[in-house]
Amino acid sequence: MSGAAVPFADLALARRLERAEATSSTCFVDARARLFPSSGACWIEVAGAYAMFDGVGSPITQTFGLGMFEAPTPGDLDRLEAFFDERGAETHHEVSPLADPVLVPLLNERGYQPFEFTSVMYRPIAVGVATATPSPVVRPVGGEADDHELYARVAAAGWRDLGYADFMLEIGRVSANTDGLHLFLAESEGTAIAAGAVHLRDGVAHLAGASTVPEGRRRGAQLALLEHRLQFAAANGCDIALMGASPGSGSQRNAERHGFRIAYTRVKWKRTRR
Repeated sequence: MSGAAVPFADLALARRLERAEATSSTCFVDARARLFPSSGACWIEVAGAYAMFDGVGSPITQTFGLGMFEAPTPGDLDRLEAFFDERGAETHHEVSPLADPVLVPLLNERGYQPFEFTSVMYRPIAVGVATATPSPVVRPVGGEADDHELYARVAAAGWRDLGYADFMLEIGRVSANTDGLHLFLAESEGTAIAAGAVHLRDGVAHLAGASTVPEGRRRGAQLALLEHRLQFAAANGCDIALMGASPGSGSQRNAERHGFRIAYTRVKWKRTRR
């Protein structure tokens, strides 16, 4: 691992992780609202949870942290459902198993169904403790518009073979304008081949945006980006790194190889708009 003590995967840690990811997502939604006012992107806080609208069908259009900071009431669920209904979106709640026990019965009573699982993973980080020897050069993305566009295009190209390049290009452009999100590119022989991002919040480094162009794979770019972001986060006061992965996926295996542990498996619940 990193040589640092591994915190227990308890409620205190879960609250840090959930709030860090929620804050990262609200910053993204705020950036969307600034860049595209007609999108209607916005967010609210209800019962300690952050509910965000980033457009119908966006993976960020959901709640984070429901039941983690307060026991939700039927009235709280009414308010959250109205928020999504008014915007034509389905209501999605991504729920930690450490949430207040009243939550799952409430969701069952209201007709919610689970449909997605995420391994929430973490590891301690410390300044000067490396996990690997990276080979591609990693550099921060500058403040120039051309560098922002380069980041967005590299990040999108990594999804080209799955058919999501256009969607991810817009995500990359919004990310380049998101407050608190630090962007990085990995370069091989002067050409950018991979992208990655990290958002820092209260000592937690939320890793996101990992993508490698198809022709740049198997050169160690993502490992180099991981190491660089971990060191950047540690140097800026973070002691925990956070990432999410599909259970049993290659991403989860790679994370475990590099010191990450599963804190818990989160369940996403959906309620179809009435």
